[in-house]
Amino acid sequence: MIRTHDSDEVIEVRAATLADLHRLAVLCGQLGYPSAPREVQERLGQIQQDEDQAVFVAEEVGGQVVGWVHVFGRQLLVVDRHAELGGVVVDEGHRGRGVGCLLMERAEAWARARGCETVYVRSNAVRQGAHRFYEGIGYDRIKTSRVFLKELGGPR
Repeated sequence: MIRTHDSDEVIEVRAATLADLHRLAVLCGQLGYPSAPREVQERLGQIQQDEDQAVFVAEEVGGQVVGWVHVFGRQLLVVDRHAELGGVVVDEGHRGRGVGCLLMERAEAWARARGCETVYVRSNAVRQGAHRFYEGIGYDRIKTSRVFLKELGGPR
């Protein structure tokens, strides 16, 4: 158990489990990605089978999950191996209390333990509060990108 940096709230950061599905799904929705618990169950199950990925939750005393972070290792041809965030969210009622910092510290520790010297974060251009958060904990804005998507449909 760790006290958050900015309050007296006691939070534990631990690996996500299937028991967290409902709260994970609620938080996915708060992040802007509405998801049913069964969808989260399938995704989390796949992530848990891959040792190059992890999902950690922030849980307050009493068992309420108030945030999560998904981190994964990535190797590209053009840059050295690094970690990247698949997402991070703190419950709307718990923001600004240091919970996000605890989650990011845990993701960074996971990355260091796997030999990663950098962590990449991608954040939607409209998430100005998130941008201030990342910059406030030492992340540098390195570029602006466009994201493209093509639906491929089901198996053929």
